[in-house]
Amino acid sequence: MALDTLRAFVTVVEHKNFSRAAELLHLSQPGVSLQIQSLENELGATLLHRTSKSVTPTKAGELLYERAKEILSLYEEALQEIHLLQNTVSGSLQIGASYTIGEYILPKMLARFTRRYPEVEIAVKIANTDEIVRGVRSGELEIGLVEGAVSFKDLKIEAFMRDEMVLVASPVHPLGELTVSAEQLQDQAWILRESGSGTRKFSDQFIEEHGLRMKRHYVFSSSQGVKEAVSNGLGIALLSSWVVRKELQTGDLREIRLKNKRFYRHFSLVLPQSAAPKKATSVFWQLAKKERE
Repeated sequence: MALDTLRAFVTVVEHKNFSRAAELLHLSQPGVSLQIQSLENELGATLLHRTSKSVTPTKAGELLYERAKEILSLYEEALQEIHLLQNTVSGSLQIGASYTIGEYILPKMLARFTRRYPEVEIAVKIANTDEIVRGVRSGELEIGLVEGAVSFKDLKIEAFMRDEMVLVASPVHPLGELTVSAEQLQDQAWILRESGSGTRKFSDQFIEEHGLRMKRHYVFSSSQGVKEAVSNGLGIALLSSWVVRKELQTGDLREIRLKNKRFYRHFSLVLPQSAAPKKATSVFWQLAKKERE
């Protein structure tokens, strides 16, 4: 099954017409028809419903279309990566990351990056979201990885990973491992991150949206501090699932579930909008976009 044949099939499906597909592919219409026929013979299935007015995929055709798109996309990515490898990527790269990303996700990304591009010297700054955004805007940092919503006209911003937020309590907290209503969260003590943190912004929004009264609250400047405070019974907190994954497995923290609700946010990549990024920055940007949950 050649890539050209898959490309012809995808083009026919997307344009619902053999003549238009042949024109776009710079082939003859009989040539495109032969490619589709060959593909159907190879797979032993009819892939297209043909009428005098249009062409539509069968169930088998719909399945192949989705997979063919993935195959063609992966091939194009591989071509780009090979071209980059042929041109040595070197120099330095100043990366900024908010605490959750910098402490739990970025190290794995950097290990993969440095295996491919060992000649790039990397410096990392870990701070809260607002500080990282300021660093990118001022030129101190070449690329930032931050939590939550960011909106500045002078920045290029792109979401690269979805993050689930988890409400946690100590193992002895009465709400631990329960499914509760928002009303049951009234008058609780809360452990919060500092202002400027993406986690703090999410927590403040959650508390406001659900109309929650806080009995009291404590502020810590790191997720580790928040976790320790929660596990010692000072209160409850909203934290990234990346941050509390191990503690939930070991039982050091317990999840409080809200009825019929899960909570998500996105991690974002930020770059200066004005200047064209250098090669090391562009390569890291592409690698980061391939990250998944």
